[in-house]
Amino acid sequence: MTKIDLNCDMGESFGRYTLGSDPDLMNEISSANIACGFHAGDPAVMRRTVRMAIEKGVAIGAHPGLPDLEGFGRRRMEVSPEEVFDMVTYQLGALQAFARQEGGIVRHVKPHGALYNMAAADKPLAEAIAAAVHAIDSSIVLFGLSGSELIHAGQQYGLKTAAEVFADRTYQEDGSLTPRSRPGSLIEDPSQAVGQVLQMVKKGTVTTVSGAEIQIQADTVCIHGDGAHALSFAQMLRAALREEKVAVQAL
Repeated sequence: MTKIDLNCDMGESFGRYTLGSDPDLMNEISSANIACGFHAGDPAVMRRTVRMAIEKGVAIGAHPGLPDLEGFGRRRMEVSPEEVFDMVTYQLGALQAFARQEGGIVRHVKPHGALYNMAAADKPLAEAIAAAVHAIDSSIVLFGLSGSELIHAGQQYGLKTAAEVFADRTYQEDGSLTPRSRPGSLIEDPSQAVGQVLQMVKKGTVTTVSGAEIQIQADTVCIHGDGAHALSFAQMLRAALREEKVAVQAL
């Protein structure tokens, strides 16, 4: 049977009582990328999200970002590899502490937003992320854009890697995501997004914005949890995967 991991960004809120739709979304995914305080999240939210993931049997992942609360970590910043190494170390270490106290472990790392996109193309930054993860725990899986420098860097450092694809983002012919600043970067039709996921998971291809069909590796699928219809889409996707005999399972 074909298997796929479904991941979602979690804990991107503030305050003890503001987890939004995270509890319901957690029922539909297999891996949670938990914000570590730099782009979103705070200690109370981190602990509650870790606890919730453990209760629901969802794999815990660190979601480190750039120190940019106002921009939600989506604005590019001029940062050196040394700074990125320390940022990832700091954030991963913080989440590990909460996970350990709650009786869980951090299974994967997925950079957030601008840091993720920068590391997809910037080899030194990608290597800094991989080096930081490896230096802390070489058993942690590194998530990165399929075919990106981040995947290559993780393999170079001997880490297990997971090639990530996106349900609701469009692709360019080089395998990169269409920048959010461009029209058509997001797939608004949930049926189209589900179809794209099934194509990537079952055929190993994706149709680009130009209409070309390119090869793509899909180990884990990102579904965004901050949209107005995030929960209904997640449920729709799970039903479609079940219908196609695709098992949802953490890596």
